[in-house]
Amino acid sequence: MTDRSDGTRKKTATSGPSPLALLRSARDQLVELTGLYPESMPRLEQTDEGWVLDVEVVELARVPETMSLMALYEVTLDPDGQLTGYRRIRRYERGRSDRG
Repeated sequence: MTDRSDGTRKKTATSGPSPLALLRSARDQLVELTGLYPESMPRLEQTDEGWVLDVEVVELARVPETMSLMALYEVTLDPDGQLTGYRRIRRYERGRSDRG
């Protein structure tokens, strides 16, 4: 966005959706495609081709909740926020921590 002399802002050709709008759009598109609802979105990164984000979802709910099966998906978006792909990169039980 650029500032005008009258104090208003004008959208430039290089500006796109806000990060919040991208996250909402990615969430809605992923839910529609997979039926899985995001628990968190721990990564949002702009790339030359658009955006990449990680989305954590519950793949299989169990009792107790700490035994639920979680998955981390990598989601790619074009510069306008349209989903171009997704892939599961990790599965784990909710109660398990990363090993370092």
